[in-house]
Amino acid sequence: MRLMVARCSIHYSGRLTTHLPEATRLLMTKADGSFMVWSDYGGQSVKPLNWMTPPTVIDEEPGRLIVRKFAGSSEDKLEIELHEVISDVTLEMGSADADHALAKDGVEAHLQELLAEQPHWCGEGFRLVRREWATDIGPVDLMCRDEQDGWIAVEIKRVAGIEAVEQLTRYLQRIRLDSAMGECRGVLAAQVIKPQARVLAEARDIAWVEVDLAVLRGEREPNLRLFVA
Repeated sequence: MRLMVARCSIHYSGRLTTHLPEATRLLMTKADGSFMVWSDYGGQSVKPLNWMTPPTVIDEEPGRLIVRKFAGSSEDKLEIELHEVISDVTLEMGSADADHALAKDGVEAHLQELLAEQPHWCGEGFRLVRREWATDIGPVDLMCRDEQDGWIAVEIKRVAGIEAVEQLTRYLQRIRLDSAMGECRGVLAAQVIKPQARVLAEARDIAWVEVDLAVLRGEREPNLRLFVA
């Protein structure tokens, strides 16, 4: 992995055209060809300003980097002018075979397993298509379909905060790039969903549901609600 901290300006051309004026940024190049541009401020500290997924072609010239990705007859291109390189290091992270996927804690992993077996707790009529549905930025926990055969991406947490909503939002953005899944909906499922996360989820048209682990395990009956006309 190569990590370069530099004062740089960046021009992107492809599906649209954008420009980032000169500032100090982290340029990350991974062994698989992924390329990301990071800022240290605001919401961009957890989401790259620009990124390209592999395969990419990276050309390096004095004071300049050019990153290209070909998609059919079109080309996405990042042109990075390096005004000052502050740090430039390459780290050996080991082989892909030696790496390990994220291991969820016992409660979260058990929640995913139980909800995969009982997806109706995430939404009426839901049926499981696949666990760990792959996207180019990571797997979404469950991919389901509803009674109308619509797609639903379900992200599962033990305690869900704003960061969980942001994570599911990013997954939905990538999933909806496939025209067949352009209407994919999102559901956030957790034992506890923080109030701020509920507000943000609703603002982004993401459904949320709190689930009871004991009920999922069959250790007790769900609470009954009395509705008075």
